[in-house]
Amino acid sequence: MDDTVKSRIMMVGELLEEHKGEDTVVIDVSEQTSWTDGFVITTVNSQGHLRGLVRHLKEFLEENEIFIYNRAKHIEQEGWTLVDCGDFVVHLMNRESRDFYDLEKLWYFGKILKGYEKAAT
Repeated sequence: MDDTVKSRIMMVGELLEEHKGEDTVVIDVSEQTSWTDGFVITTVNSQGHLRGLVRHLKEFLEENEIFIYNRAKHIEQEGWTLVDCGDFVVHLMNRESRDFYDLEKLWYFGKILKGYEKAAT
């Protein structure tokens, strides 16, 4: 992962934490996959919180000229919203989806750049 991508992905992780995203983790998977360099994963506590995070995230990405390759679907009905920024992918998940899919465990071989203890186990 180059320094520009690393800087951007870390800023996204900080943004999500500032807006009360829980258990935010930033994982470098650049050595394991060719289609993205990293993931940002955070937990939302309600649909309103999810909508707010998506709004803040899109504003940040737009201000920093980071292209979004997909558009959020009907986030009111989903437990997991994925925002594909090419170099990195942001996963906004409710607790149930986060516990069920356990992306940190799935991508355990990635390097944790920022995160909480569960990511290291």
